[in-house]
Amino acid sequence: MKTGTTRVSAKVGLPPGTLVHIGEKRGEKVRIGLIKYSDTGIQEREVDRLDESLMTTEETAVTWINIDGLHQTEIIEKAGEIFHLHPLTLEDIVNTGQSPKIEDYGHYLFIVLKMLYYDESRNEIEVEQVSLCLGSGFLLTFQEEKCRDVFTPVRERIRNGKGRIRKMGPDYLAYSLIDSIVDSYFLILEKLGEKIETLEEDVVTRPSESVLHDVHELKREMIFLRRSIWPLREAISNLQRGESPLIGESMHIYYRDVYDHTIRIIETIEALRDILSGTLDIYLSSISNRTNAVMKVLTIIATIFMPLTFIAGVYGMNFEFMPELKWRWGYPAILSLMLVIGISMVMYFVKKKWF
Repeated sequence: MKTGTTRVSAKVGLPPGTLVHIGEKRGEKVRIGLIKYSDTGIQEREVDRLDESLMTTEETAVTWINIDGLHQTEIIEKAGEIFHLHPLTLEDIVNTGQSPKIEDYGHYLFIVLKMLYYDESRNEIEVEQVSLCLGSGFLLTFQEEKCRDVFTPVRERIRNGKGRIRKMGPDYLAYSLIDSIVDSYFLILEKLGEKIETLEEDVVTRPSESVLHDVHELKREMIFLRRSIWPLREAISNLQRGESPLIGESMHIYYRDVYDHTIRIIETIEALRDILSGTLDIYLSSISNRTNAVMKVLTIIATIFMPLTFIAGVYGMNFEFMPELKWRWGYPAILSLMLVIGISMVMYFVKKKWF
């Protein structure tokens, strides 16, 4: 957990629905972005506060309010008053430790997703919780921060009137945002796939403790990624089944497409996890093979020196009546014998391909 992060223990003992921001503490001002659009035009601006005037009055218009920053809970509470959000919904919005889910409150749908980024400078995955409240004529989105936002392409399509987004309702807008988040997961998986390929090469060519550390780090990232994405499958499944009247009949095929993407992502995660497990097995095998090779060389050296050590030990004894003690050629003869034995053993090992 990051330094300066409010812990979950801060909520212990408080009544249900109490708004306590669980996440990284921030000091910047909360930004409220407002986009109202229809097939005839668009209004976009930042507002200082939430009030009733932000509600959509035109039947065909869509109001999208995006709140960047969850640390000022009074703004979240005000949004709940205006759009009649359940206190438990507000509690889940400011608690950034939620798992992906969808909850149907009748007049609105509450959706929680994880927006993932790959930090190139720190070479790791970062996560941000995104909450969506889809109602009749409006969509509320709540983000922890704005500096890394995958919603920019959706905003551009609304501004330029490209595609069908300006002709559709808030259910299509919600689909577009969810689709952007899900598609960003493929970029994360590509980065992880590249790292795993590099690790596979390192494991074979130069296995070391640093490589083992990288393997374990990647395994932790894969577990984190799986935990962040796996529950999303059930949430998207509920949307594509079309059980809520807030999701139009024509939208089922779009949410089904997002569901298919989610299945592909989960399958890719499982495949990468299997590859990582195999990489760890390769690392252990490589280390074992290197150890065996070293032990083999040491064993051969010890075996060569065993008879030589025996001969040296015999003639190193200081008995007075040793047969070769007074022999003039004893010393060079013994050295020659030891040399012949050593060379013969080396040649034998080479012939057996033990060397």
